[in-house]
Amino acid sequence: MTGHTSGRPQRGFLGMIERVGNRLPDPTVLFLYLIGLLMLLSWFGASQGWEASLAYSGDKAPAYAELANGVLTYRATNLFSEENIARLFTEMPRTYASFAPLGLVLTIMLGAAVAERSGLFSALIRASLGNAHKALLTPILALIGMVSHHASDAAYVVFIPLAAIVFAVAGRHPLAGLAAAFAAVSGGYAGNVVPGQIDVLLLGFTQEAARIVQPDWTMNPLGNWYYILAIVGVFTPIIWFLTDRVIEPRLGPWGGVVDEELRADLDKAGITAEERKGLRHAGLVALLLTCGFAALALWPGYTPFIDEAATGPARLQPLYASLIAGFFLLFLLTGAAFGRAVGAVKGADDVMEMMQHGVRTMAPYLVFVFFAAHFVAMFNWSGIGPILAINGAAALQGMALSPAVLLVCVLLLSSFLDLFIGSASAKWSALSPVVVPMFMLLGVSPEMTTAAYRMGDSYTNIMTPLMSYFPLILAFARRWDNTVGVGSLLALMLPYALGFMIAGIAMTAGWVLLDLPLGPGAQVYYTPPGR
Repeated sequence: MTGHTSGRPQRGFLGMIERVGNRLPDPTVLFLYLIGLLMLLSWFGASQGWEASLAYSGDKAPAYAELANGVLTYRATNLFSEENIARLFTEMPRTYASFAPLGLVLTIMLGAAVAERSGLFSALIRASLGNAHKALLTPILALIGMVSHHASDAAYVVFIPLAAIVFAVAGRHPLAGLAAAFAAVSGGYAGNVVPGQIDVLLLGFTQEAARIVQPDWTMNPLGNWYYILAIVGVFTPIIWFLTDRVIEPRLGPWGGVVDEELRADLDKAGITAEERKGLRHAGLVALLLTCGFAALALWPGYTPFIDEAATGPARLQPLYASLIAGFFLLFLLTGAAFGRAVGAVKGADDVMEMMQHGVRTMAPYLVFVFFAAHFVAMFNWSGIGPILAINGAAALQGMALSPAVLLVCVLLLSSFLDLFIGSASAKWSALSPVVVPMFMLLGVSPEMTTAAYRMGDSYTNIMTPLMSYFPLILAFARRWDNTVGVGSLLALMLPYALGFMIAGIAMTAGWVLLDLPLGPGAQVYYTPPGR
């Protein structure tokens, strides 16, 4: 296998992406620029009298809007005005602390940190892959890779190099295993078997944006569950086919030898008797917790997770809202049970230390959210988001494009931006205040718009050198072939990216055309309350 070394200048389209992307600032700094641009735009819009109106059936106007005779009107407001400058500084702590995604993500992260630091996530990955049957090695690897998103760094640091080792010991080319694992973990980032942190994070931004149109819209953590589960079902056979029929034949036979060092690596990658005991304990805790949550929704005469006054799917809203706490407890208690069995947790102090470490790892996110929260808040103060959404929706209605075509456009925009800006939350926090309310006005639900975005944000992860883990994957590849460079790795991953893109577009359009449910209580189309 040949390829460029990482230090050589890259030419062509991929080289252009690398050069342009390297010139972009950090996402946090990018939001500073966006805030400055927004302030200038608000001044211009206010001076030009920008406004937009729509019919409104409610009796109370949303924030930053005027209601008269059943018509809701938004007007551009100058962010340089005395009122908005005062609001910016006097409300700064409240703007930051009240940003919905912040509390949601931190709550889950406190529990996930225990599951990760105790070794539970790592053991789950190693136990699953270590027992994979040779004939089914690729699909099992693909499935585990997409599920391993919940393990955060462990998915990249543990799972991907382990996949290469398992392929080598099975007599297959290790780079094929590495490529399949990278495709599953990063290219299939939108898919999973159960919702997790990324669902809460993205749908938290969606909630803030949806409230521009419907002030009481509440995020459902399961709002994309059926969609992300379907991605696993669609992407797994694609990875299986491409790895076994395209990638591995292209690489040719592996000429390496399964020596003692390689077998020792695999042995180290296995799980110990203590870890097996810990996994059993964690599984028992997960079962008991699931039964407890079910009891709170089904116990006769005592159902705190059911809204008895509501009808239809709204009855389950307390259950959906409780899932944030449920994920927190699941990760916390299973991690503690596993850690107790393997000796990583000896008492409450160890659990507290793990939770504190989780908060420390969130420091970059906390800095980013400070600026993202103010950008979103100032977007609302300016009125520009609703004005763009209402006028944009009217323009799109005039074009008579179907919802399926519109959502594919969102998907493609997301995938293009992902080549340059890796952070899914950074892109969505900037896009959602415009596209979510715009599509709601066109009759598309916030959950469906989010689903289209996350599909586009997924498959291009493996096609950009700007992806944060790309240098690490390159280093893993060079263990098996020291000639592998940036271009070599990108060429290796291109078939997966193209396969995922085609399947993702078809799946998203088909979901809309068939009007399939996205999750419990979540549909493709949006109907305003009272209609």
